[in-house]
Amino acid sequence: MTTLYIKNMVCNRCIMVVKQEMEKMGLHPEKVSLGEVTLGETNLSEDTLHALDNKLQNLGFERIDDRKARIIETMKNKIIQMIHHADKLDLKFNWSSVLSEELHYEYNYLSNLFSSVEGITLEQYIIRQKIEKVKELLFYDELNLSQIANRMGYSSVAHLSAQFKKVTGFTPSEMKKSRDLDHNRKPLDSIAND
Repeated sequence: MTTLYIKNMVCNRCIMVVKQEMEKMGLHPEKVSLGEVTLGETNLSEDTLHALDNKLQNLGFERIDDRKARIIETMKNKIIQMIHHADKLDLKFNWSSVLSEELHYEYNYLSNLFSSVEGITLEQYIIRQKIEKVKELLFYDELNLSQIANRMGYSSVAHLSAQFKKVTGFTPSEMKKSRDLDHNRKPLDSIAND
């Protein structure tokens, strides 16, 4: 078996596309999750890896070789999974514990590594991801601010609003009224790059 780490694989559609492309190449993806593919093959030739890299790059993905880059991508995928694909965040949710257990490293190491490579703190990245999810929830207009604050693990609407304004320059209500929510949303894989 071979495990590959793929950058920018941030949603279920991404998983499906990567799996289909690998199958078209005659590879046997046994497990495909956010940012990670386990293949049935034990050894891949340089030609196969090169062809795979080209296909992935054409689709907006990238295979990651470097250990530190894999750690960062795993952190990002775990954060995206917890924020964008879970039903609710707990108020007492502890990111440092979750990431340390998931990656088997001390949180200080993970936090310093993330900051040095991404140029923002891990906490800022988590906040930006949460704000993108809030934008999505505002866009679909199914929940009120109190319900959104509760779902996203904020202690109050005031806390959510203050953090939202700090990141976007608008309060949630102002952004909702502007009806320009979709224009202000960002792709999940580019959040650390702005």
